[in-house]
This record gives sequence, C-alpha cells and structure tokens, in this order.
Amino acid sequence: MTEQQSPGHSGFERGTDGPKVIVAGVDGSDSSLRAVAYAAGLARRQRALLAVVYVQPVLAAGIAAGAPVADTTDEIAKGLVRDMREATEQVKDIFDIRWEFHTFRGDAYNGLVTAADQLKADAVVVGASEQSGHRFIGSVAVRLVKAGRWPVTVVP
Repeated sequence: MTEQQSPGHSGFERGTDGPKVIVAGVDGSDSSLRAVAYAAGLARRQRALLAVVYVQPVLAAGIAAGAPVADTTDEIAKGLVRDMREATEQVKDIFDIRWEFHTFRGDAYNGLVTAADQLKADAVVVGASEQSGHRFIGSVAVRLVKAGRWPVTVVP
C-alpha cells in the first residue's frame, strides 16, 4: 500500500506512528543527564533516533573580559560526547540505540527550538531546571511547553 499525499503535503507528518526523532537537551546537570537517559529509553522502545543537543552558551561578559568561553564550552561538549559514548558502549550488548550529538550556540531555549526544527523532532525531553529564580523568569522547559510545537517531557 502506498501513501497518497494531498497537494501541498510536505511528506513530513508529526506523531503518526510514534516518534521518529526525539530531541534531548543536555547541559551536564544531573537533571539533564536523567532526561537523556529517559529519552534514550523512549528512543529504544520506539526505535527512534535520539538526538542529544548541547547548546553552548554565548557569554558576552566573559568574552569582553577575555575569558576563553568558546574553548570552555567546546570542552564541555567533548566531555558530554565522551560520556555518552562510554555509556552506549556499556549497554550495547543489552540494547541498541541510534543516537547523534549536536551542538548549537546561543541561549538554551532558542538552541533547542532550532535543533527541534532542523531535526524535525517529534518530541523534546529536557531536565527540570536546577537554577533558582526560574519561578519568576521561566525555565527553558516551561518556555518549550508554552511554545506548543512538540510534546515536551520534563524529567525531574
């Protein structure tokens, strides 16, 4: 049976047979690492691609002071990739999971939105904010939920 497309149909449809791409935001915090683990379980069960996204912050104040911010965030990204490869290697005989690691520069919210759009995400998984003050300004997770563009799972 072939799928028939209506005129103007892009060929991409969210959520028809379960997620095909699950984006998980990671920043090295405990809650973000739990979010990646949770997303990995979802991806494994759904046979979806797990796209792990690290958004490298651009800190204007640090750059103005001469701090090597880009080098620091590049090192964090490399460390996260190394940790994920090690974890994947440890469980490869138990279950197989397809995953990719992506980095973006900017603020976490816009970086995750860009990633989810570019990767055609069916779902986004993030950790609950561990920073104080987010009750007043709004956490990345709350902003993603309010955007209403993807199902968002917030992992404590």
